[in-house]
Amino acid sequence: MIPHAGGVSADEFRAALSRLAAGVVLITALDPEDDPADEDLADGLPAGEDAGMTATAFMSVSLDPPLVMVSVRNDSRMDDILERQPLWAVSVLTESQRNIAGQFAMKGRLSDRLLFASVPHVRGERTGAALVKGALATMECRTEQRVVAGDHTLTIGRVLTAHTPNIESNPLTYFRGRYRKLG
Repeated sequence: MIPHAGGVSADEFRAALSRLAAGVVLITALDPEDDPADEDLADGLPAGEDAGMTATAFMSVSLDPPLVMVSVRNDSRMDDILERQPLWAVSVLTESQRNIAGQFAMKGRLSDRLLFASVPHVRGERTGAALVKGALATMECRTEQRVVAGDHTLTIGRVLTAHTPNIESNPLTYFRGRYRKLG
């Protein structure tokens, strides 16, 4: 493997960062360009086709104002959607929701429409995006800023709603290239 200009190879970089445990979230949005009805929902929420992506590069950015950030691979479907759709949502997954994380992380996967049909979810009140039922926490966001950083784009969103259901479960984590349970 050829090292990057800074001297570290992609494999070395990936191996080092695999030692950093990360929480697992599902990022969701309505893709306005894939709206089969091509009209707004009756309740005033944006229309579109559900899209989702598993992410481990998600973090809090600021308390005042409440900002979060997700890192999305450039030119991916979710990057394209977040470029034109400022409203999106986050579901913090539990260790029992590993199958959801795996399904939305697969390359060459089934359509998101089919995946969402098997995932219990509700619509966000502010974004209309899918929020996973049984998640540890859910947030609805509006993009404040997008920053291209290498082969990814950092999407910073203002948190519009945040809910923490009374769920007794541990978070799903990702460590050394695999989903893990705490403890």
